[in-house]
Amino acid sequence: MSTFAVPGAPDLSDDVCARLREAFQRTGYDADGVVAVLGGAAHAALGRGEPELAHRASLDAGELGTLIRLFLLGSAEPAAEVKAAFAPLSTEDAVAAGVLRGGDSSGDSFRAALDIRPHGDDDGSWWVVADLDSDALGHAVPEDHVLGVGHASLSLIRATSRRPVGSLLDLGTGNGVQALHATRHAQRVTATDLSGRALALASATFRLNELDVELAHGEWFAPVARRRFDQIVCNPPFVVGPARVDYTYRDSGLAGDDASALVVRQLPGFLTEGGVGQLLASWLHVGGEDWGDRVARWLPAETDAWFVQRDVADPGLYVGTWLRDAGIDPRSPEGRAKSAAWLDWFAANDVRGIGFGFVTLRRASGVTPTVVCEDLRQAYDDPLGAEAGRWLDRVDWLRHNGDSLPDVRFRVPPTVLLESVDEPGEEGWRTTIRRLHRTDGPGWQHEVDDLAARLLAGCQGALPLEDLIELLAAAQGLDADELTATALPVVRELVRHGMLVPVAE
Repeated sequence: MSTFAVPGAPDLSDDVCARLREAFQRTGYDADGVVAVLGGAAHAALGRGEPELAHRASLDAGELGTLIRLFLLGSAEPAAEVKAAFAPLSTEDAVAAGVLRGGDSSGDSFRAALDIRPHGDDDGSWWVVADLDSDALGHAVPEDHVLGVGHASLSLIRATSRRPVGSLLDLGTGNGVQALHATRHAQRVTATDLSGRALALASATFRLNELDVELAHGEWFAPVARRRFDQIVCNPPFVVGPARVDYTYRDSGLAGDDASALVVRQLPGFLTEGGVGQLLASWLHVGGEDWGDRVARWLPAETDAWFVQRDVADPGLYVGTWLRDAGIDPRSPEGRAKSAAWLDWFAANDVRGIGFGFVTLRRASGVTPTVVCEDLRQAYDDPLGAEAGRWLDRVDWLRHNGDSLPDVRFRVPPTVLLESVDEPGEEGWRTTIRRLHRTDGPGWQHEVDDLAARLLAGCQGALPLEDLIELLAAAQGLDADELTATALPVVRELVRHGMLVPVAE
């Protein structure tokens, strides 16, 4: 297994990891064990930053309760109870490895010195090693802070395709959580980071879970120069603003959205033919410029791209959010000074908002690439990763069949509904809006007119599109060629969104 040691970083040797893993397994300190002890309500409250219910639930859970209070609640626990929970790893060795620290001046208690917590998926559970957050530290985090599993990490996990691949690169691995999930579907996983401390903790994460992940140290793609991968995932330091590095986990040292632009420009060059890259990204909304045009300019040639905008933040809210994320009170002198510099930069660059979302890229040599930028701000439950894979499949299908759409028999999936909005009029209710709504995946919605609704009603897999258009044109007294020219762009969009499905011959 790969190891990575950095002076000053916690040193979790193979032996320490083995004994710590044995303690966790013995006590049931895993994702299912924690939920079983806390129960749904207390576990949800803990996720909201409300620890009291979890504390009460843990009191009758023995050694597992000790570990929950120690690592998940940040409590100081009696030395005797910590010693029992950590066996066969001694508390002396745990302190020496940087896992524990003294809880008070008496020396009769311990606190966690690292954030080590269970993280699971449908197939099992891991442990993720990261630094303590600002609440546990009692002050702002240091520059080389290694973030735990936050909302951004979880959203990228859900947005990543899990189709089997031979090789996968986790660019900017941080605590290693993306690479953990990658080991489920990739034969070989490589993890890189500019931060030596991040690689040291990621190494501990992988060894604690007995996973063989290649580690490489360096900036951006430099550690993997001249290599190519079947899949690349990246949660880059995407915070936008002045060119500075306050915290390596979020700041790139590049101004504005240049970090996201750099990854989008360079990533396709490290993919195998047909390889897929998926990342989180931020982009500026600048006065007089469409955000889609901005991000499309980042793309290299021969790259399919799907930019999905999940949110647009107001600059003022954005600054306050990231100050609090680092444990800085926006009302403090430090917070006021940082806010002023940040907002001045936004104003000087005419920044009206900050977009955030997911990017899916595919190396597509020798063909005309498909580039789509769209808003997806509605709530949805299904993971976007599976949809991203199917989106690429549908792009391929349209690429090979786009000129013969009239000959194809289509059907509307049962998960697609036609909704209408009616308003009262002089002669009763009058339909003002007709909307197609796909109830699975990301919940796509498309407004359609009466003609489109009638055409789609006939898409039951029996007749080719050309025949349906001719029948509709005859019934409505319209020219079939003109109706075809109007219908085909709508059909292409609905196929791309999985709202019309071709029927196999």
